[in-house]
Formats: sequence, structure tokens, C-alpha cells
Amino acid sequence: MHKGEIDIITLGCSKNLVDAERVMRRLQTAGFTCVHDAPAPKGEIAIINTCGFIGDAKEESIRMILEMVERKKKRQLRQLYVMGCLSQRYSRELPEEIPEVDGWYGKFDYDALIERLAVSHWPLASAEHSSSANSQQPTANSRNCATYERTITTPKHYTYVKISEGCNRFCSYCAIPLITGRHTSRPMEEILDEVRWLVKQGVKEFNIIAQDLSSYGLDLYKQHRLAELIDRMAQIEGVRWIRLHYAYPTDFPYDILPVMAKHENICKYLDIALQHCTDHMLSLMRRHITAAEQDELLDRIRHEVPDITLRTTLLVGHPGETEEDFIALKQWVIRQRFDRMGAFAYSDEEGTYANLHYKDDIPQQIKDRRVAEIMAIQEQIAAEKNEEKVGKTLTTIIDRLEGDYYIGRTQADSPEVDQEVLIKADCQQQILIGEIYPVKITQVEGFDLYGEVKGER
Repeated sequence: MHKGEIDIITLGCSKNLVDAERVMRRLQTAGFTCVHDAPAPKGEIAIINTCGFIGDAKEESIRMILEMVERKKKRQLRQLYVMGCLSQRYSRELPEEIPEVDGWYGKFDYDALIERLAVSHWPLASAEHSSSANSQQPTANSRNCATYERTITTPKHYTYVKISEGCNRFCSYCAIPLITGRHTSRPMEEILDEVRWLVKQGVKEFNIIAQDLSSYGLDLYKQHRLAELIDRMAQIEGVRWIRLHYAYPTDFPYDILPVMAKHENICKYLDIALQHCTDHMLSLMRRHITAAEQDELLDRIRHEVPDITLRTTLLVGHPGETEEDFIALKQWVIRQRFDRMGAFAYSDEEGTYANLHYKDDIPQQIKDRRVAEIMAIQEQIAAEKNEEKVGKTLTTIIDRLEGDYYIGRTQADSPEVDQEVLIKADCQQQILIGEIYPVKITQVEGFDLYGEVKGER
């Protein structure tokens, strides 16, 4: 057990990661040593940042909490705190079910957790300071960093920037609005200040995230402001790549498309969850869009931003999905040929519209079969698209050296979720981590591209 050391464990999405990074910086300012996602946690304090989106994510969070409870019972851990989506959603039930946890904090009240640790663990946090009664104790209010400053846990050349929280869409299957509340945009100037600060920390690639990018600005400015935000961000010196995640198809801000087409440092990449393709299912899912409108949106995006990479997510096994709906979905995937696609099976989440109004009547084995079938189709499409890249030179950022290969990503590849480019390490050519190079693709193996650097960065 390392005294004064806090293990911070982040589960779930990149939005949770941003929250964890802010907590880490605040605690470090208060004098603690923080370790993020250690393979073998050894700190005397642990903070678990949980996910509560779907069943599998909730189970993973509970398993991690119980694992830390066991460490505490063995006196390998002194205190355990839980924050994030799961504790936000089940703030009443969890303290009764797992009393060994010393404190439960939601997604938006981690200030209280920081205050508690900074004050109650003063001797641990700042042993180098005087321990006299007159010493000024560190609190969250004594920090000397802006609210957006954080400890970067990703490779230093890329990060995530969260521009809003919450969602007003209330799709039938989704618990996010129940956890995060209504959509709330961050002020534009604050976001731009954060990007400028991150550039000074060495960040080159900015992955812009939100539950709903499409609604950015509607609450604060009474109009869509995503295009203006991204346009101004692209003009900040040092911003090499910008990538957009989690747009919503309904009421899509079309003015973002000419901005994407105009700036070379905005990746021609859009992550837009579409979920399904038939009017029947889009209506049951409460997506507020028709199949024809959705197809028109995709056509316009591809027309206005040529060669764009589209990533989407599909949901199968939702109550009411017939075999005919699923066949139509497969045919649609074949026709649309998405560059990147994920699929997941419906999970009946308490409190959602589907949970309250529909019967979860599709057996799990059918749900799993549909996921496997749709992903098999997409895997073939992805393989064909990869073959088309052989012989082309693609702009590639280098993430790391792993064994005999440098590992990189093209503008069409987001960290963690998309494919990578492998470049044979060659002592005759210096390749720097975090730099961007032209890479000629020489072959494809599975979902990986192999290439060689052509020219200077």
C-alpha cells in the first residue's frame, strides 16, 4: 500500500476519461500522487469512475467496485470512493448494497469528493508542508488551475475535448438523459481556451466529444453554434487534427459541412449514430427522423465533404424489430457501405421509454445472432475498403513504438476504436512519436494496414 497515492480507475467512454483527468489534476494540485488505470493498483485510496449506460457496462463497474472492496477487506486499501454514471443513476440503492464504499459521488459532484479528500487527508497529501495547526490546508478552492485543466492520460499528442453534457433526445432505449440530464453546452470561449492550453501541453489531435454534438449551442445561444466553434478551433495555431464524435441525425447542423470541407486540419471523419433504417424501427426508437430523411442526410454529407469517413452505430433486437426490419437493415448496410460501424444488442434499461412502454420480447440468442450477422457484413465491407487503400499515401500520426513496429493512425481512424497503421521500425529513418508523416500503404492484414514512410513530416 502506497501512502498518499490515489488509484483512479476509469470505466466507460472518453467523456468519463475527461472527467477523471480533471479530478486527477485537482487532486495533484492538492498534493496527492495519482495513478491512472494501474495494472495492479497499490495506492491506499481508490476512486472508481463508473459507467452506467447498458447492462454490460454496469456489470463491469460493479465487478471493479467489488474487487476494490476485497482489497479493502484485506487491508490493502484504506479508502474507496465511487463516482460517475453508475453512482449518479443508483445513488439510493448502491450505498445500501455495498456499504464498504466510503463515499458515493455522481457524475457532476466530484468537487465534493475533491474537497473531502483534500481536507481529510491533509497530512498524506502534503507531507512536505508544515504540519502545524497554522498551516494552510489544501482544498479544491486553493487550486491554481483553470476548471478545464487536466492531467492528460492519453499519449500526449492527442486528447478528447468535451463540448457539452447531457441529451434532450430521449430515444426509447437510452438511459443517458436519465443519468446526465438535459443537454448543456459549455461556453465557446471556455472550450477555445482549453484547446489553446492543450496545444501548449503538446497536444496536436483533438477528438471533439459530446452525447449530442448536433445540439451544441442551442441552450446557450438559441441557435446551432457547432460550425462556428469548430471553424474557430481550426484556426488556432498548433491544432493539427480535429475529429468529430457523436453527432445526432435529427436536426443536423448542416453548416458544419462546409467548415469541414474548408479546413485541412479538420479530419474528414464523422461519428454519427444512426441505429436503424426502417420507418417502423425509427419510430419505435423515437428517433424523430424518417428513413428517407436519414438517407438524404447521408447523401448530403458525402456530397459536401468528399471522401469523408463515416462511423455509425446500429442497435438490433429492440422491441418490435421484426425479421423483415432486420433484413432491411442488412440490405441498407450493404448499400451504404459505412467506413466504420459498430452494432450492439438491445439492453432493457429501467426507466427508459422502451422499458416502460414495450415488452423486451426478442430472445437474447436472436439479438446475438443479429449482431453477429450485421457485423459479418460490415467486416467484409471494411476489408474491401482497406484493399482500396493499398498503394495510396495517407497522412498518419504515430502513436507508439510496439515491438518491431511503429503504430499510427490515419485521419480516418479515431483512437481506441478504429484500425491502425503498422510501420516497420527502420534504424535508417528516424520516426518520432506524436508526429505526422505521409505513409504509403503496402499491404493489408485483417483490420491492420501496413505501410512505409514516404517523405518528411
